[in-house]
Amino acid sequence: MNDPTLFSRLQFAFTVGYHYLFPQLTMGLALLLLILKSLYLWRKDERYNTAARFWGKIFAVTFVAGVVTGIPMEFQFGTNWARFSTYAGDIIAQTLAMEGAFAFFLESAFLGIFLFGERVFGQKIHWFSAFMIWLGTWASGAFIIASNAWMQHPVGYVLASNGRLHINNYWAVLFNPWIFPQYLHTMSGAVITGAFFMTGLGAYYTLAKQHLDYGRLFLRVGIIAGLIASAIQLYPSGDMEGNQVAQYQPAKLAAMEGLFKTQKGADIVILGQPDPQNGTLDNPIVVPGVLSFLTYKHWSAEVKGLDAIPPNQRPDTTIALYYAYHIMVGLGTFFLGIMALATLCLWRRWLFTNKWMLWILILATPFPFIANTAGWFTTEMGRQPWIIYGLLPTAQGSSTTVTAGNILFTLLGFAGIYLLLGLLYVILVVVEAVRGPRAEAVGDAADSEAFSLKY
Repeated sequence: MNDPTLFSRLQFAFTVGYHYLFPQLTMGLALLLLILKSLYLWRKDERYNTAARFWGKIFAVTFVAGVVTGIPMEFQFGTNWARFSTYAGDIIAQTLAMEGAFAFFLESAFLGIFLFGERVFGQKIHWFSAFMIWLGTWASGAFIIASNAWMQHPVGYVLASNGRLHINNYWAVLFNPWIFPQYLHTMSGAVITGAFFMTGLGAYYTLAKQHLDYGRLFLRVGIIAGLIASAIQLYPSGDMEGNQVAQYQPAKLAAMEGLFKTQKGADIVILGQPDPQNGTLDNPIVVPGVLSFLTYKHWSAEVKGLDAIPPNQRPDTTIALYYAYHIMVGLGTFFLGIMALATLCLWRRWLFTNKWMLWILILATPFPFIANTAGWFTTEMGRQPWIIYGLLPTAQGSSTTVTAGNILFTLLGFAGIYLLLGLLYVILVVVEAVRGPRAEAVGDAADSEAFSLKY
């Protein structure tokens, strides 16, 4: 329990897990903001504009929380992972710097215009600011994923005489084949989070008979976006992610699926309890041959099990990895089912009077956060024991001058600060939700009247 590497891993897992609660919502809401603003310009219905301003405020609060919780992660590269930063900083710094210099400033600058510049610049520029918020937010995600994709599948580098990695092909790093499947999977997951958040609030307004016009609008937009994003999660993004993991990281695939022995016509596991010590899966519920078909498009294809991987190259968190993966997949399947059912109710005009469906949408609101977090834990735990896959073991990437006690002390400090920040965030969002979009519409009308009287 005095291993600094273990504590550094725990600290980074905590800080990144907490931090990602916010970006996944902002990346999802960014697209929904653009959709609402576009619908306003198309239909000339002021409700869409009011809804866009309302969600813009929630976006802004979430954006600030994401920025604050993201800063400690950057510092940990130097404090906890100094040897990793020394070894690969020439490459990782490129994509991280681009995220900060281009995407972050683009997003933050146009967020200010969106929140405060509508009256000054007019509706077309206001729409353009929504577009740039979406572009900046999703570009930010792309650069972060480019950094992570390089750690999963390193390309475009040379080993210099000083023992460090140097970039020798910038475009290979930016167009790493690992990026697109991971990016599509991450962004569709973020849209699911934003869509469920929007539909959950819309369902609450509808049940409470408050802000009914806006509640129904949130339901319509959120359900359609959520259905499309949930379908993309399953195919093509989920299929592409599985194929590249099978090709480049067979140990991760075996651990995710609880496949301890190499098999032809491998079964896919629905439920079961992995026992790494005995190399068995207890009480399994399986679908015969499906894993081989999904992975290699052939029912009798051979899938490598953990027995084909040297013990020192297997993920050291097999049980946690197995359950994180199955939580992600299980919830993703439920999301598709929920949104398909909600779409049916919407189409048949049952939704707004169907209390049980509205309650399902309310209760489902937090689960995309869990699914997305479980997905990232699957990605990162499955890469172990490598911090840079095939190049640098995690144990050789941590700092040598930071003790386990130092890390535990700061971890407890982060936990306390993040608790207070989380409570403040929840209060701000709840207050805004209770005020509702009608308050936004009334305030805008009052501002317009004052503006007219003044000028």
